[in-house]
Amino acid sequence: MKNLQASREAPESRAVQTYSPLTITRIETIPLRAKLKKDFKGSHYHMTHRSTLITRVHTADGIIGEAYAGDEDATLLEIERIVHSELAPAIVGLDAMETEKCWQAGYPVTFDILRDRRLGLVALAGVDAAIWDAVGKALGQPLWRLWGGYRRRIPLIAIGGYYGDPLGTIEEEMQSYVEMGLAGVKFKVGGRSAPEDAERVARARAAVPSGFKIAIDANQGYSVAQALDLANRISDLDIMWFEEPVGWDNDARGMRDVRMRGPLPVCAGQSEHSPVGCRNLMEVGAIDFCNFDASWSGGPTVWRRMAAIASTYGVAVGHHEEPQVSSHLVSSQAHGSVVECFHPDRDPFWWNLIANRPPLEDGELVLSDAPGLGWELNTDYVDRHRLRTE
Repeated sequence: MKNLQASREAPESRAVQTYSPLTITRIETIPLRAKLKKDFKGSHYHMTHRSTLITRVHTADGIIGEAYAGDEDATLLEIERIVHSELAPAIVGLDAMETEKCWQAGYPVTFDILRDRRLGLVALAGVDAAIWDAVGKALGQPLWRLWGGYRRRIPLIAIGGYYGDPLGTIEEEMQSYVEMGLAGVKFKVGGRSAPEDAERVARARAAVPSGFKIAIDANQGYSVAQALDLANRISDLDIMWFEEPVGWDNDARGMRDVRMRGPLPVCAGQSEHSPVGCRNLMEVGAIDFCNFDASWSGGPTVWRRMAAIASTYGVAVGHHEEPQVSSHLVSSQAHGSVVECFHPDRDPFWWNLIANRPPLEDGELVLSDAPGLGWELNTDYVDRHRLRTE
């Protein structure tokens, strides 16, 4: 009885540890723009430049959270303006450790019904990611561990198969991904007829070794009938998923039909602006994989909400490109799938901006124990590609 009494009294005799807030003092941004070597064409779009915004959140403790987010070229400077004129006044002075409060304080940037909501969401995403980086640095832990810590290795696949063969023939492009040590490819379809795209996918499969992952992505380029035609033609090619197979105007029902009537798993989510939009896809049975994009939807805080919803529907989670943040997010979850990147000619930032990019082992990205996101940015590269507006 004496020992029990002592154990009950022990906590009261201990010194109470005081909490010191991680106060945000200012937000800094650096816009970057790089011209691509070729014109990269999907089903209904093309890319000639890659742009992004580096966001740094400074704190009173001297800890600086740093992240880059988004691939917005024409609207890059408007996103930067939103960070400084709308987000900074709402967030400076808050405690970075209170991540939900910081995110909620910034969310009103999406309320203007006369402005594209994605502008505010991308601006918020960069700030949110930088806040989380500061939190990880303050706690001395990598974000893949703070967000769940399920694994530290995750398969990395390329987004490729662009029309016009900007990276050589299909066979040459696929071989380049094998030589880079990647685990697979997400191959563009939707810009040709189903028979033509089926032939292109078959060529890609024939060009890679057994076990190399292949997903296909129509970028909402087909009708339901066309998508089913393609899916049936390539059903024996071990396709990991069929992404955004149908047009945007009724895509939830269309994807449900492709999923239920066709032979391939379906993936979507990158075009959604909120976890509610992703939930609606899951609710109607439209998807097997959800690749919600944290950089297009408000940041890691909101992506993690989507992941929690997906776990209740038995839906696997991924992320639309942006491996600098998605590697930590997808690795953290038990139902995480793969991380996406681009060929260096399509995304020079992932391959050149990050000075300490982790190694690939057997097609998997191996994350470190460095705190926060763990990235060290190449300052020379930043200086060369800084978008100067004077």
